[in-house]
Amino acid sequence: MRIFLLSFILVSFTFIATAQAPNKTLAAKRTTTAPKIDGIINEDIWKNAPLATNFIAFQPVPDVKEDENHKTEVYILYDDQAVYIAARMYELDAKDIAKELTNRDQIGNADFIDVILDTYNDKINAQEFAVTAAGVQFDAKFSAQGEDDAWNAVWESAVKINGNVWVAEMKIPYSALRFASKDVQNWGLNIVRSRQKFQQKLTWNRLDPVRSGFINQEGELVGIEKVKSPLRLSFSPYISSYVNNYPLNQTGINNTTQSLNGGMDIKYGINQSFTLDMTLIPDFGQVQSDNQVLNLTPFEVRFNENRQFFTEGTELFNKGDLFYSRRVGASPINAYKLYDALGTNDKIIENPAQTKLINATKISGRTAKGLGIGFFNAVSKKTVAIIEHPNGSRETIETAPLSNYNILVLDQNLKNNSSVSFINSNVLREGNTYDANVSALVFDLNTKENKYNLNGEAKMSRLFGGNFAKPSVGYSYQINPGKRSGNFNYNYRFSVVDDQYNPNDLGILFNNNYITNSVSLAYNWYKATKWYNKLEAWFEGEYMRRFKPGTYQSKGIYVGGWVQFKNLWSFNTNINIAAEGNDFYEPRTNGRFFKSTATESYSFNINSNRSKKISGGAFFSTRNNQLFNGRAFAYGSYQNFRVNNKFSFGTEFSINPRHNFAGYIAKDEQQNIIFSRRDQRTVENSLTVKYTFNNKMGLNLTARHYWSKLINKEFYTLNADGTLASNASFNKPSDRNFNAFNVDMVYIWRFAPGSELSAVWKDSTPIVPHVNSVNYFKNFNQTINSPQNNNFSIKILYYLDYLQLRKKV
Repeated sequence: MRIFLLSFILVSFTFIATAQAPNKTLAAKRTTTAPKIDGIINEDIWKNAPLATNFIAFQPVPDVKEDENHKTEVYILYDDQAVYIAARMYELDAKDIAKELTNRDQIGNADFIDVILDTYNDKINAQEFAVTAAGVQFDAKFSAQGEDDAWNAVWESAVKINGNVWVAEMKIPYSALRFASKDVQNWGLNIVRSRQKFQQKLTWNRLDPVRSGFINQEGELVGIEKVKSPLRLSFSPYISSYVNNYPLNQTGINNTTQSLNGGMDIKYGINQSFTLDMTLIPDFGQVQSDNQVLNLTPFEVRFNENRQFFTEGTELFNKGDLFYSRRVGASPINAYKLYDALGTNDKIIENPAQTKLINATKISGRTAKGLGIGFFNAVSKKTVAIIEHPNGSRETIETAPLSNYNILVLDQNLKNNSSVSFINSNVLREGNTYDANVSALVFDLNTKENKYNLNGEAKMSRLFGGNFAKPSVGYSYQINPGKRSGNFNYNYRFSVVDDQYNPNDLGILFNNNYITNSVSLAYNWYKATKWYNKLEAWFEGEYMRRFKPGTYQSKGIYVGGWVQFKNLWSFNTNINIAAEGNDFYEPRTNGRFFKSTATESYSFNINSNRSKKISGGAFFSTRNNQLFNGRAFAYGSYQNFRVNNKFSFGTEFSINPRHNFAGYIAKDEQQNIIFSRRDQRTVENSLTVKYTFNNKMGLNLTARHYWSKLINKEFYTLNADGTLASNASFNKPSDRNFNAFNVDMVYIWRFAPGSELSAVWKDSTPIVPHVNSVNYFKNFNQTINSPQNNNFSIKILYYLDYLQLRKKV
């Protein structure tokens, strides 16, 4: 294996990358008069401004040059305060301009112009500022991890539509950018135009479809002289009010409660490159509700992060996968202590489901020499639960100690869009709860033009204190050589995770103790034909075994393909075949395993042209298990209906029936591990409704119902050799009927740049089992007629820029 790996790396990196066409350049020009941002390009200063034109398509068909009837003209100027962009986009017919209204940071069905600025010209990191034909702003950051659309900046834009031409103007202040302190500097630049009706995207600097990467294929804005980063200091104080109602109907406990909160976000530019972000007494009560599911696996459910402070500008902290931000402000780590202390007739008076954050701070930026530095710190307060004994006395139990969360990242850019990073995370807790520390070294190396790549990582975790007599030290490492550019690409992955590695105090890892070898191959047809625009096919083979004691675990192959047709519909299919294996996780007991069955699964889905007023898609999959002749199906569809440019709604449903599957249920009184042969039926429905009044005000509603019903048909005892033996004596009730129902309705009014008023109504049904019912509609009726938790909140956040405030004073 070592000889093969070494040979693979040497052969891959011996090849010489193909030559590329020279990138475009645009000479920067300073203006002494700032243009008015009104969407009307009539000032004299624009007449002699540098012009970016002759755009080239990269989707759906690459290398199609725009013609005179559909041309794009973009002008760029700068002064001591900002960069100014004026763009004029032509269409043959005014009806071809798509202009659906949406909330900020959502494109919807609209044309847009997007300016990407790589201010350090490192070909890896960049910021983008886009505005749609409806005047809606969208901004994001690019990094090696991809596009971070949660990042927000305060900037100006205006749009006007004149017949078959639409015009956009932008003012991007230097307070929204980070750049080096140099007298003369060149910035990476690319500009993207999207023509939604035709699903076409064009760029000023050509994107080669067979070359990996996006930012590394940018042009340049050259000769920017004597620009300085201003004092970047802003305050965003907020005040919020909540009213919550749940019909507990218990003596001494109010059904309705109210709360009033206040806090502040602070953003401070330490220098031209680094920024400090701080949130004081944060309030996350208005974030989108989690999509709860019935979890029958031995692993936790990974939920999306919806809290803006933890999603915005966190690209550095995501290096090495050591930062799962949901750990901060998560469920109390010692929640079990409450139930250990709870007597038969005791009553729970208070039991917070989440810890409360006191503050959180981020410092991030990048030096002129390409060194990115990120530091994150958060503090959560001690959490206590209160129980009342039958004699009326109350007892307080600590379920989470005062905790401090830290993560430090050093990320050095190298030549050829390469990088090497060091990451360290630690969690320190007050009292006798254990502490944790994890470190990682991550590298990503590319040959010229991003043709061949070698990436990998080495990690070590250390848990100490608390109940650990001595520190628990674990490690993990991974190496991935491959080819990432061209029609034919490949990758080999070798990873090792020992049985002690555990990053889960601030990161997330579902299981450890394994060694993985996998090979993936892919071929792409980028040249369009009469019946398709693009075609892809891929293959992957994987073999896994335990790290300790080295036992075989699993192996399988995966084959798939994707095609986009000329009518802009798309179709993809997958075939997965897995051999019989040893599942060391399903028994929930160290040293035990379950002989998992050989499986075959087949799936496909189809999607229509999303630019149409009515669009949608459908999917179907089937899975066959050898054990018990198990069968599973999954099918569903989604539909989007755009009534007009303000109003649209969509529905989505899926049904997933499973028959004769095997899985863990419980342990009996003799501590035997009990499995069952069971049926499960899961149904999920959702509805989204959007009404946008204008480009600053909108109303969105999301409703979701999830139902999963588990029926156990026969019970088995897990044998020491991983097989199952029938157990007719086990009779513990273990069927499940799980429902989750949520409605989130959000009204947002952005009444000033960076400032907004939001009103949110949330309705949810606590997740409790109902009477078993096979009929979906009867079950749904039971759910919505169960006690509902209703929460209404209003929050006002006001953006204050120090420099603007000082001018006013």
